[in-house]
Amino acid sequence: MKSKLKFILKFFAFALLFFILSRASVNALIYPFAFAMLFALAWANQEVWILLPSYLLGSIVNHYDFQSIISIFITLLFLALPYFIHVSVKKPMHKWELFCYAFLSQTAWIVFELLKGEWVIVPVTIVTGLAYLYLCLTIFEPLISRGINYKLTLPEIVSGGVILLSVAAGLDNITLYGFSFLKFFVAFLILVLSYTSSPGRTVIFASLMGLGSLISSNNPYMVAPFIVWALAAISFKFLNRLLPAVAIVLAELVSTFYFNLYYSFSIPAFLPVVLASVIFLILPAKFYSSLSILLSTRKERSGIKSLLNRNRDIMQRRLEKLSEVFFDMNIVFRRLIKQEASGEEIKDMLCDEIISSICKGCPEQKHCHRTFSEDTRNLFKNLITISMERGKITLLDIPSYLTSRCRQTSRLISEINSLAKQYISYSQLVSNVDTSKLLISDQLEGISHLMKALSGEVDTMISMDAVREGKIIEELSSNNIICTDAVVYEKDMRTMMATLVVRDEDVNKLKLQNVVSKICGRQMVIYDVYPTEQAGMVCVNLKTAPRFDCVFGIECVPKSGKNISGDRHCVERLDGDKFIFAICDGMGSGESAGEKADTAVSLIENFYKAGFESDIILSSVNKLMNLERDDIFSTIDIVIVDLKDGIADFIKMGASSSYVRGEEGCTIIESSSLPVGIVDEARAITKKLVLKEKDYIIICSDGINDSFGKDGEFKDFLLTIKSQNPQEMATEILKKALSQNNGYAVDDMTVIVIKIF
Repeated sequence: MKSKLKFILKFFAFALLFFILSRASVNALIYPFAFAMLFALAWANQEVWILLPSYLLGSIVNHYDFQSIISIFITLLFLALPYFIHVSVKKPMHKWELFCYAFLSQTAWIVFELLKGEWVIVPVTIVTGLAYLYLCLTIFEPLISRGINYKLTLPEIVSGGVILLSVAAGLDNITLYGFSFLKFFVAFLILVLSYTSSPGRTVIFASLMGLGSLISSNNPYMVAPFIVWALAAISFKFLNRLLPAVAIVLAELVSTFYFNLYYSFSIPAFLPVVLASVIFLILPAKFYSSLSILLSTRKERSGIKSLLNRNRDIMQRRLEKLSEVFFDMNIVFRRLIKQEASGEEIKDMLCDEIISSICKGCPEQKHCHRTFSEDTRNLFKNLITISMERGKITLLDIPSYLTSRCRQTSRLISEINSLAKQYISYSQLVSNVDTSKLLISDQLEGISHLMKALSGEVDTMISMDAVREGKIIEELSSNNIICTDAVVYEKDMRTMMATLVVRDEDVNKLKLQNVVSKICGRQMVIYDVYPTEQAGMVCVNLKTAPRFDCVFGIECVPKSGKNISGDRHCVERLDGDKFIFAICDGMGSGESAGEKADTAVSLIENFYKAGFESDIILSSVNKLMNLERDDIFSTIDIVIVDLKDGIADFIKMGASSSYVRGEEGCTIIESSSLPVGIVDEARAITKKLVLKEKDYIIICSDGINDSFGKDGEFKDFLLTIKSQNPQEMATEILKKALSQNNGYAVDDMTVIVIKIF
């Protein structure tokens, strides 16, 4: 039922449109609009089986002589026949083909007019009609692809204005007993637009309709009244609906009786304005609310901005509170860590335990612990020390003077060894528990700092740039890039962000970045693309391009005779235009060393991606590695390159030297720290360098460095490399390192070369 009703409504709407346009003319001589609109609507995916009968009805009511009927049928034939041919062969129609069919559709009319001797009217009508068809396509195509809720570009505004002119020209020729349908149509829409849209649009609409009447009749008598109506309506739009309706009626009276803008006055001539005002007042408020949303093609974003900034403010405060919570939890965990007793206290405690268990009940107890009290206690403590250091004591460790008077020497040895072993196990357990608590504490502190940083990041108001947004949408559209929405704002003093909603097929067009860069006044680059809820449309995020960029090359080879390398590396882009390059060298070579390095590099990579600070990351990785106690350690060599500021941070734990080769020489970054997993509180060596264009950063595992013997020798070799390609440089470095050892890899070898430009 709904589909039938929709068909009927569309049929009569199109029939009315074609009826109006078939009466539209330029100075009552040129009638180019109806056939052009027919082909434009067909191109805009309107059902041809509705267009054909509606055009027939709308046109034949106006022109029902023999020649006109033949011309109408030929027009319909040249639309229907090509349409069904293209559908049957499943070949899409090109735009140039559409214009050819539109021209051929006027063949019959051209013949009839030329036979009448209209040699000037014919070419002018055809050219005007094809130009009108082009303008219709200019606005229909984006309406179909983007919908009505978008900002019109200048060419689309001009095209829409011309269509309004043609409608006004047609309505100007439709009257019924002096009742002007043009005046009724214009008066009603002026009232509606003044109430639901901007004053500027209302005045422009009134002016266009007046110009349409001028084109049709070659008389400007409607231009001034329409503008006066618009000014009267918008003057009272903010009060209520009654006053604009009354104002437009009074404006018509003033135009008629005071300014004498019309040739004569009659009740039917005055009735259109009154009837339009009455209908305007009768329609429900809900109708105007819906229309207001529909006509607001570029919605005011002040409410959205306020809501967004309000949400950011709430998030900032919550993150700050969460940061405080995690920091307090960090303090609590640090307090839970047990303080180990001193060595002397432990020995005294174990000594008391031995005296209690071995000497109690012995007939020589008083003699040993009264006469030789201090000597006996020192002897027991010395034996405990030997057992803890060597793992056990034997009869050879017992002094002869003790064996001569002590009858429980064997039991004494067994008890000391047992207690020492128990204490060592307990001490390791407590140490692991404390290390775990300290690790959790470090993570809580890291999360606290991370949330504090996020809080600071969102603690700024977003100021959107509506002017740039409009320009971007308009210029992209003129470059055949459909952009349905754009948001432009400054993240900070140096970073501008832009988010666009464009067709998936437009993302890789070079014009997209060029247009946004030109309008934003700085180089913009795409850093993220993700789909939207609208099919075929994607969201493209752009931001200010960093000052520098980088490319890199990597080469690696396992130790000769091994299938698996103990070296691992990672290259990742972090937020804020930063890159992390890291090499983890598991001590030794082969699978076990590789697994250790894998764990370290994976932890480092994920910690940095999460946004933790370097100190916390390396401290946590070191503690985790230390918990395994497998005597396999890893060196860590990290360089973080900030492309925005042109700064490189070098972070080393037991790693070999790194190098920065520039146009002025080569700088060595040395390391003297321990690898991870040896001691709990290992400290990283850090260094910061300012980078320049054409700098090369070289980081490598000790398999490369050790092949050259000395850092100076490797440095001299780097200065001899001529290639500017980082991959070629990495390959050349590896080949040279291998050649230093007669082609053998004496250890796992990995090298990363980063070029700054």
